[in-house]
Amino acid sequence: MKIKLTSIYVDDQEKALAFYTGVLGFTKKADFSNGPFRWLTVVPAEEPEGTELQLALNDNPAAKTYQQAIFSQGQPALMLFTDDIKGDHERIKANGGVFAMPPTQVTGSTIAQVNDGCGNLIQITELARW
Repeated sequence: MKIKLTSIYVDDQEKALAFYTGVLGFTKKADFSNGPFRWLTVVPAEEPEGTELQLALNDNPAAKTYQQAIFSQGQPALMLFTDDIKGDHERIKANGGVFAMPPTQVTGSTIAQVNDGCGNLIQITELARW
């Protein structure tokens, strides 16, 4: 089995698309609408056939409540992994990303959190090399 798709709730799909592509460097994979519904996914630029991230509109009351609750608790909605957290931190900042937490060493890794501007904190993790 493989994970081919996961979702994150966003309060504005256009703004989310701009952040995930223009700031983080992902590539748009799918974008189609059926009436008011929009299916929108992105993938890592270096893995065009990799796991898709659906940027799902939080127009469902349960989704909105969940998204707001984890954000207010400072919990990331998504965890991304990198081999160069300091380089990615600088690149993301240069692209307009706003960090809630700069790269910080914790047990077994270095983490940072960036606000996607669409209701989520995104954690970026570099695992420690032993």
